[in-house]
Amino acid sequence: MYILELILLLYQIQMSSSSDEEVELSDSEIYEFKEKPYEELRTGKLRVKGPNGSLRCPFCAGKKKQDYKYKDLLQHATGVGKGSANRRAKQKANHLALAKYLQTDLVNEADPIPARAVTPERSEPEKTELFCWPWTGVVVNISKEAANGRSLDDKEYWLRKFSIYMPSEVKFFYDNQARVSEAIVRFNSDWTGFKSAMEFEKSFEASHCSKQEWKADRSCPGPNIYGWVAREDDYIAEGAIGEYLREKGKLKTISDLINEETHDKKKVVANLANEIDMKNENLDKLQTRFNLNTLSLSQMLEEKDMLHRAFFEESRKMQRLAREHVQKVLLEQEMLSVELESKKKKLDAWSRELNKREALTEREKQKLDDEKKQNDERNSALQMASAEQRKADENVLRLVEEQKREKEEALRKILELEREIDARQKLEMEIAELKGKLEVMKHLGGNDDAAVQNKIKEMNEELKQKMEEMDDMESLNQTLLAKERQSNDELQDARRTLIDV
Repeated sequence: MYILELILLLYQIQMSSSSDEEVELSDSEIYEFKEKPYEELRTGKLRVKGPNGSLRCPFCAGKKKQDYKYKDLLQHATGVGKGSANRRAKQKANHLALAKYLQTDLVNEADPIPARAVTPERSEPEKTELFCWPWTGVVVNISKEAANGRSLDDKEYWLRKFSIYMPSEVKFFYDNQARVSEAIVRFNSDWTGFKSAMEFEKSFEASHCSKQEWKADRSCPGPNIYGWVAREDDYIAEGAIGEYLREKGKLKTISDLINEETHDKKKVVANLANEIDMKNENLDKLQTRFNLNTLSLSQMLEEKDMLHRAFFEESRKMQRLAREHVQKVLLEQEMLSVELESKKKKLDAWSRELNKREALTEREKQKLDDEKKQNDERNSALQMASAEQRKADENVLRLVEEQKREKEEALRKILELEREIDARQKLEMEIAELKGKLEVMKHLGGNDDAAVQNKIKEMNEELKQKMEEMDDMESLNQTLLAKERQSNDELQDARRTLIDV
């Protein structure tokens, strides 16, 4: 989450700087330009003091905070004037002029800053004074008269009585001999509790019932109750209150508590810095993995293109060989037809010549009959061969047509397979990209960030849907490959049949 906030902050700074259309000043002109707004401040054209005496920044009118103390406004002007390079030079010059005006013309406004409620400034003796911590108040001389006739250990009454100081607990110690009670009033252990405890003590001092008055009037105290904040002498004192303070509390100075608080803050800052470093390291690892995946996908795309080109070249080669084979078969068929026609003409000529010749003798006649019979047998054989040749020609034409249709069907299936392969590659790239984004979201998102968790859930569902689509695509590719193999087998059978013929 810290890294995301830093990225968003840098993006906003970059967008604001890129959208600024004003003419920027160079760094060398900043100190020259600041004289003009400084004169406007001195002449009153630009006002710093408000009607109620509060101070404001005339160059940051759009901001909500316009009620500064002198020191805060001077710190604001100095910080912007010497800010980072992302700030505009004109803005730096204006705030440098404001800082100069505050230090030169409004130096009398530099009042001391009041102490904060959470970490009040203390004088040096108070910082070294030992208090009982957690902050504890001591109340003594509690009698029935002081309790308005109530029971001396009525906690609810005393909690309501001291409610303005926000006590967390009241503990009573009853003295049977003196018929009075003593009480311990515990406050919160933070600086707010310290402030409440000091106000608790001051209320008794204002009523002249402080610890000093108790020491002076202890022999004859009267009906009043006395109270103060427990310190070192109360902690080491004998009696029930001293034992309770030693059991429940510790002696600490204001300086000790401030040092502990500073140490804790530094420890938290160091832990946060370590966490940010770890997040940055994880982010670098994820970026490296993302770059490797991107490189792998690019290599896969290159290999796919190479396979596509090789497949296309092989398809063109197979088509060229098929065309050459068909042309060769057709040429051989044409040559056989010419040769058969020539032999048929020769036989017809021989038959006409035999018919013209008349056998003069029986022997010659018999010889002629034999030759005629042989010629008839040859004619019958030639006619049968011609019929077989016509059938072969019809089969060749039919096989050529079937081969042409099968070749077109195979080409159509090949193109469809290419489209399916392209779709599958695209789907694999989308799945890889979704996995990379999902990994980044898992490492960057916290368990308490509902928006990030919902985004991760949506990306998981989308990834599951893409995986199902890829399975369906794989099944379809397998079916197409089976059909392509079947078509190739049929084409090879037809080619072998054509060669045999």
